[in-house]
Amino acid sequence: MMLEDHKLIRLGTRGSALALWQAECVQDLLSREAPMRDVEIVKVKTLGDKRTDVTIAELGRTAVFTAELDAALLRSDVDLGVHSLKDLETAELEGMVLAAVLPRGPVEDCFISAQPFESLPKGARVGTGSVRRVAQIKRLRPDLEIVPIRGNVPTRVQLVDDGEVDGIVMARAGMVRLGLAHRIASVFSVSDVLPAVGQGAVAITIRSDDETMARIVGGLNHEPTWRIVQAERACLRKLGGGCNVPLGVSFTYENAEMRLAAKVYNADGSEAVDARLDFPADADGADAGLQIAQLLLDNGCGRLIDSLPGS
Repeated sequence: MMLEDHKLIRLGTRGSALALWQAECVQDLLSREAPMRDVEIVKVKTLGDKRTDVTIAELGRTAVFTAELDAALLRSDVDLGVHSLKDLETAELEGMVLAAVLPRGPVEDCFISAQPFESLPKGARVGTGSVRRVAQIKRLRPDLEIVPIRGNVPTRVQLVDDGEVDGIVMARAGMVRLGLAHRIASVFSVSDVLPAVGQGAVAITIRSDDETMARIVGGLNHEPTWRIVQAERACLRKLGGGCNVPLGVSFTYENAEMRLAAKVYNADGSEAVDARLDFPADADGADAGLQIAQLLLDNGCGRLIDSLPGS
């Protein structure tokens, strides 16, 4: 057996409860894929973790939850990075690649409150830090007050318990993974609130020249999830703007076809441009994503994107 098979694998991750859940999941999978190696979890604090007093848009830079992890990977301080895929920039850094995604969890958004979303009284305060969620919630209920919030999952849930807000909108996957599904008052249908690009998927990044890690991590990749998230990421990349674009997507497999639906909103959700396309199930994901992005642009979404604050 080659000496390299005994080498320690250093897994970089943020330190939040959800990030550590994801990291431990990958650690367990790696222990089976590379049983002769030990896997060490290395916590890296990102700007998004340090600055919870302002909105993501106010931080004035992209990759607020990934840049420090990416830098650690490129410095060889860690051998791979584990991320919520929706946090990753769609344009990969030179020297680094998205190498694998795990089977996707629930994609929907959900509502955390003492009462279902549809039962909220007029003027109720709903917390979210996502421009995509703001646009879609305002579109559903323009009578509600949207409150900008930041912080990890337990911190946001505590805002509800403390009465700071009447409810919060969260990714269902994170609530389920942290054992907090019992706190969900409502699950939004995908037809009402389209998910974010990559929502519910766990991503693994490696250095582009690390052939050993590429071989090991490649065994963890879930091909159906990979094809769909490549489509979603290609769509967002074509539109530009990253997480500051209120883009919702729903790319699924149905009857041997890949069904793509995407919608771009203006800031308050009063306007939207949508597109839908079907492809063979084995279609190239990135190509499919580019096609639906072009259809969105042809339908006029560029005007909505240009109207967004900071555009």
